[in-house]
Amino acid sequence: MTETPAARHYSEQQAGSLTTGDQLLLPDGERTAEIQHVEFEPDDFGTPAVVLANLTGGGTLRIAAGSTVKILDTTIPVLTVPDSTVQDIPGLGTTPDAVTQLAVAAQPRAEQPQHTGEPDVAPAAPAAVVPPLPAIPPAVSGPSAEELARIPAPQGTPEAVVEAAAEAHPDAVGVLLLADKLAKGINFKSGSCLKDLSDLAHELFITLKDPDGALTVADLLNVLPFDGNPGRWASVEASLALSSFICRQEREEERAEVYEKLLRLPETQETDPFKARMNAKVRQRSLNEPNLYDKEIFRSIDNSNHEAEREWRLLRLESLLFLRAHGGSETIGVGELQRRISNELEAVRA
Repeated sequence: MTETPAARHYSEQQAGSLTTGDQLLLPDGERTAEIQHVEFEPDDFGTPAVVLANLTGGGTLRIAAGSTVKILDTTIPVLTVPDSTVQDIPGLGTTPDAVTQLAVAAQPRAEQPQHTGEPDVAPAAPAAVVPPLPAIPPAVSGPSAEELARIPAPQGTPEAVVEAAAEAHPDAVGVLLLADKLAKGINFKSGSCLKDLSDLAHELFITLKDPDGALTVADLLNVLPFDGNPGRWASVEASLALSSFICRQEREEERAEVYEKLLRLPETQETDPFKARMNAKVRQRSLNEPNLYDKEIFRSIDNSNHEAEREWRLLRLESLLFLRAHGGSETIGVGELQRRISNELEAVRA
């Protein structure tokens, strides 16, 4: 049986919208293969950059997410003709051109309308089939004005808040060092200032067990909007995750929900359906496979480097708090996260 090239119909689409079961035209431009599974490989900024199309017959194709590929349209029947039939037709050989001629000739001819004296009416063109748009992840609404009112306004200037935290712990060297740096002036557009404020809030809660003081400092960051800069937002994100955990511990559930909504708000700012879907996949994968610094912590333990072990455990604690603010993931539930956070707090406070 010979498949005629004239009978093959392809449609073009973005590589990022490939799905299981698609018949993908291979790079040689002649053969097709069914896609068994599709994965996405992000770039260093977390944006899906490469599509990994695993083929049913074995092998994987790497395709840029924005590239245009051709998919075999299986809704149109493919004309196949026995090779013996082609050979038996006088004057028609078995060349590709001859097979194409046969495919065209074999297509049903439109019946000629009988002449009735009335003007001929052209047949209506078939309606175009528009593929559906890719699914968009459910939007997360930001907190309302009433909910934002649950976050207390700072008492005085940001510098005064930091100074009050330092006066409450005059013997805490870590707090005093951070307070001295921030006393020169707090610039909320400076990534280093935001990092120092976040570190101060963590120092107050983790080392000094002062949740109220930690929340007061953290709230200086928690009300800042996402400005599109991942470096600056990382400090705000860590502050929101810490605040959510503290409020959960203090049974302030409604206030904790406000922090969690603010934490997830940047995840819904993408308006392009394809990018939003890809970002959701990458984000879910990062939640399911978080970096908990196991190798670094075990290496520090083997080397009896307690200071390095504590620093790595602090980073692990930040990752766990971030997961807890997201309500867990598909691999780590809230109960397990609570247990791990308690263990890390005990370890770094020892």
